[in-house]
Amino acid sequence: MATVELRPGESQEELLKRFRKRVMESGILSTRRKKRWFVSKGEKRRQAKDKAIRRARRREARRRSQGDSRRRGARKR
Repeated sequence: MATVELRPGESQEELLKRFRKRVMESGILSTRRKKRWFVSKGEKRRQAKDKAIRRARRREARRRSQGDSRRRGARKR
């Protein structure tokens, strides 16, 4: 649980701002969103697989776009 204490001379807005920052850093909200609904093992596996595929596609696209500029003077195989 994220806790903050009111500092001397600190306004309520500043206190709230520090609290929000602590909550975001701790990951409480993202964890809560993930656990809002039940997700079966099979569904978690499918989601992880889909996420890995998207990550690989992005990596490949980046590699291709960067590879074009690198290969201009390179020898063809």
